[in-house]
Amino acid sequence: MPSTLPSSIPDSQLGLSQSELHILRQHQQIALSSGSSSAAPHYAHSTTSSRGRGHARSSASTSRAASAASSGQGGGGRLLLDAGSLAVLGSHFERLMGAIQSRVNHLTAQTQRSTLHQSSRAHSSIASADAEIARFRDILRQIDDLETEFDKVRHIRDIVKGFRARVEGLERRVDGRGTAVRGRR
Repeated sequence: MPSTLPSSIPDSQLGLSQSELHILRQHQQIALSSGSSSAAPHYAHSTTSSRGRGHARSSASTSRAASAASSGQGGGGRLLLDAGSLAVLGSHFERLMGAIQSRVNHLTAQTQRSTLHQSSRAHSSIASADAEIARFRDILRQIDDLETEFDKVRHIRDIVKGFRARVEGLERRVDGRGTAVRGRR
């Protein structure tokens, strides 16, 4: 008695998580209902055209098989085990992975550009801040120089004021003696 392989197995026996089962069921239905020409619907940044291998001989039977495999919506689906269905599903997942990888590469490139732009802006901001700090330090140095100059001038002014007071005092004494001497004559 020859043993025959089952035409499908319950997908719940594949050891997949619930989210992985959902992805398998969704993409098995997409892949098998459209043959091998499906591209990744949610990641369609780069699509790969089908080369048409094995497309015509199994499209009608594949659609019926896809419908049958996914008919158990509430109770789970089945993974078709015929070579054509598995080839179509495998090709679909290869294209899907390629599209996802392309999208990841695109987003990685955008992230790198954004990072470089932010880095450039940060370097520019740092350079501007350094220039402003240098300007501020120069202003503070000028203020210190002016305060030192101010202290020197105030000291000189105080000395001049002191000499002026002495000179005026001497002039008053000299003028006071001169009038007193003239008054005696």
